Amino acid sequence: MNNLRYLFIAFFPVLFLASSCATKKPVLYPNEHLNKMGREAADKDIDDCFQLAKAYVGDYGTEKKIAEQTVMGAVVGAATGAAVGAVSGNAGRGAASGAAGGAAGGLVFGLFRARDPDPLLKQYMEKCLGEKGYSVIGWK
Repeated sequence: MNNLRYLFIAFFPVLFLASSCATKKPVLYPNEHLNKMGREAADKDIDDCFQLAKAYVGDYGTEKKIAEQTVMGAVVGAATGAAVGAVSGNAGRGAASGAAGGAAGGLVFGLFRARDPDPLLKQYMEKCLGEKGYSVIGWK
């Protein structure tokens, strides 16, 4: 069990950094405004809108999403492990094993889910970019 904890502590920062670099960004339709402004100016406008969104909507960072999924996985895993352990005669060990497995599963799921921007932040970004003349067709 201690080895699993050390493995989790060692790889969590690496996994977090890998996931934080892969946050989805808006994809702009190549309308007249985008063609006139150019990609460099559009990227600056995206960054400006993102900064405004963080200021007005708040920062719903990947750390929070990943932590929530990891905790949820650990709780569900502990409950499941305790139930299975109770049947086999060792509820404590089953709960500990289930919590470790659930936390690992929750962490991995959270890493994949953390790429998706918060719905309110996404809506703010789309409105901000729309007011600047861009048309958001999706997120990638």
